[in-house]
Amino acid sequence: MTTTTSEPEGDGPFPGTARHTPVIAQEATTEIPVHLLFRDDVTGDDSGPEDFTHGWSSPIALRPAVVARRLGTGEQPRIARPPVSPAPSGRPGPPEDPTLFERPAAVLSGWTGVVAGLCALAGIGAVLWGAGAIPARLIALLGLPVYPYRGLSIDLWCLLTLGVVIALFALGGIGRGQVGHAWVLTLFGEYRGSVRRTGLLWMSPLVLRRRIEVRLRHWRSEPMPAVDAEGAPLCVVVQVVWRVRDTARAVLGVEDHEEYLSEQVESAMARVVSQLPADAFTDPVRGSAAAPMAVGRTLRDAESVGGTLTRMLQAECSAVGIEVFSAQPVAIEYAPEIAAAMRRHRIAALDARHRDTVLTSVVDAVEETVRRLTSRGLVELDEYERKALVKDLTVAFYAHRAAETER
Repeated sequence: MTTTTSEPEGDGPFPGTARHTPVIAQEATTEIPVHLLFRDDVTGDDSGPEDFTHGWSSPIALRPAVVARRLGTGEQPRIARPPVSPAPSGRPGPPEDPTLFERPAAVLSGWTGVVAGLCALAGIGAVLWGAGAIPARLIALLGLPVYPYRGLSIDLWCLLTLGVVIALFALGGIGRGQVGHAWVLTLFGEYRGSVRRTGLLWMSPLVLRRRIEVRLRHWRSEPMPAVDAEGAPLCVVVQVVWRVRDTARAVLGVEDHEEYLSEQVESAMARVVSQLPADAFTDPVRGSAAAPMAVGRTLRDAESVGGTLTRMLQAECSAVGIEVFSAQPVAIEYAPEIAAAMRRHRIAALDARHRDTVLTSVVDAVEETVRRLTSRGLVELDEYERKALVKDLTVAFYAHRAAETER
């Protein structure tokens, strides 16, 4: 449907007449900015030769886009591209093979193979019974008439061979799909698909089957050696929650996906741990017991360290079809050779911080007490008396705080 709108008279090519603008009511249109059609500068190597006759450069080729339209117009929908997130360390992860990805394989119900196999066996038995090749005693037990044995001709041998092949092909392809497991099928080295169905299944007996677990799994590592940002040797234990997302890449894209995951966990853990110190102790050179240094980020922030480790493992394991949900350090301890010394260092730092906190509170209390006494005119003190009062109050408050701490 097309409608026409009129505009007021203007200075057009035919003065005094209304200008008609056709409007297509059934289409949804989108404005295209003019600056995307013409460019005044030439940037990059993709730009073509300049046209100095008209004074502008040739436009840079833009990627084709699909304009949104109403449903039912027959136009293809816009294709959404997944966002590409680089690894947290700034370096890209291993590339993914675009030709290797999981796709469903052609399988049938297992009962189809069972029925076909039984029918083939029944046909073989009927041929042998009709030829008299089955012992008479067995035929008598089944209540069937006994035929005399007259030998097997070439036609019967062909029928028997065909029946045996059908029976082996039908019964040999029967498999059982379990919950949480999948089959990866290959035929002469070529990937033929994956099977995630459960129950009795029939697959071609010519394909090679490889079973892989696709359930949610967790793995706790052994204590792994590492070094923090200050060079102190550590022992770190990491727990990883993961599962196989793409069975084709997990089986065919890497030799052993579980070993690959364990090695990537150790590598990523070493990279994350080396960026932060294990603890922020008071440095006797740059700080003091009375004024300890400000405590920054350390490896004791399990949430931050676990988030960084998880993102790093996701980037490294995506190419082999492994999906990592969480990687959390559950224990970060110093190596046995320095554990005792670092424990004493930690206790000394905590004691220094505690003394500094107590002393600060005592000084604040003494200052507030002296200020109130003098501001309200309760006492008039000279310099000597003020120092004596401050000394006595400090000793009293500090002894009181020490007694409370001991309790």
